[in-house]
Amino acid sequence: MNQLLRMLVLVLILGFALMYGASALNSSEGYSGANTLTIYNWGDYIDPDLVTEFERESGIKVIYQTFDSNEAMMTKIEQGGTTFDISVPSEYAISKMKEEKLLLPIDKSKLPNLKYVNPRFMNLSFDPDNEYSIPYFWGTVGIIYNADMLGGRTFKSWNDLWDPSLRNQILLVDGAREVIGFGLNSLHYSLNDTNEAHLQQAKAKLNELTPNVKAIVGDEIKMLLANEEAAVGVVWSGDASEIMDANDKLDYVVPEEGSNLWFDNMVIPKTARNIDGAHEFINFMLDPKHAAQNAEYVGYSTPNEKAMDYLPADISGDKRFYPDPELTSKLEVYRNLGKKMLAHYNELFLEFKMHRK
Repeated sequence: MNQLLRMLVLVLILGFALMYGASALNSSEGYSGANTLTIYNWGDYIDPDLVTEFERESGIKVIYQTFDSNEAMMTKIEQGGTTFDISVPSEYAISKMKEEKLLLPIDKSKLPNLKYVNPRFMNLSFDPDNEYSIPYFWGTVGIIYNADMLGGRTFKSWNDLWDPSLRNQILLVDGAREVIGFGLNSLHYSLNDTNEAHLQQAKAKLNELTPNVKAIVGDEIKMLLANEEAAVGVVWSGDASEIMDANDKLDYVVPEEGSNLWFDNMVIPKTARNIDGAHEFINFMLDPKHAAQNAEYVGYSTPNEKAMDYLPADISGDKRFYPDPELTSKLEVYRNLGKKMLAHYNELFLEFKMHRK
């Protein structure tokens, strides 16, 4: 009898240990409680000091995980195996996530700092009235170049990239929308074009660019350009800012034919467990001083109008990264093309990459 009792106690102890271990594992995998907030964001896309400050002010522990593409982020949230309280998708991904009912509506009454966001970045087509998303960063896609390495030449047009003198001198970001997009723009088509003839023209023209393309790369594009491993790159504006900080010989331009105007917004996925904490964090990031600190650290453009007062003049006054509305009104936001067309863009991009080999 005593032996049976001891075995029962042992089973209970093991059971409690397993429950505790599962709870700890869930927490590490992103499962949130009232005192935990799980954030799913792009890599190196927030000042870590702000995360520490939020934890100190709120008493909430932040679990921070990263993704490298909107598609990977959406897949993980859709699968539902990991609970995230906040994510930071781009505009076309927000549109898609709304369609698939992956988002919770934002309670603006809990965001008193929302008043500091510039109205021109609110109520955009991908989320009218900002029902599901709050602006985080914005920017453009353009050309960064090292004039010293190119005998003083500059760039105004996407078509300048096809100059034979640039053989093996260009780095491209590894993104289908970006590369197919500037191929379309170079032909004066929309970067959201779904006309098959136009898409084939763009791919054929991109194939002609291959002698000039040294590599198609990810985050390492910043280091390669800063170290003058190539003279030209097609990059996002925030990356351009970071590269130019590391090497002041480089300059950045948005081509005259047009380009992408992109937005990354904070959202609350439908499986969030700490909804109050999510609103508290969003409001914290909307504080003008916090937004300015974050923008200075990350290098991308803040939509927070009041934050501009706290940024150094050489940042807030730089028209390459804070262009006038006259320019931004000519640029295009990526639209949600739907699964079939997005897959087709990816196929065309893969064919382009294979053509280089």
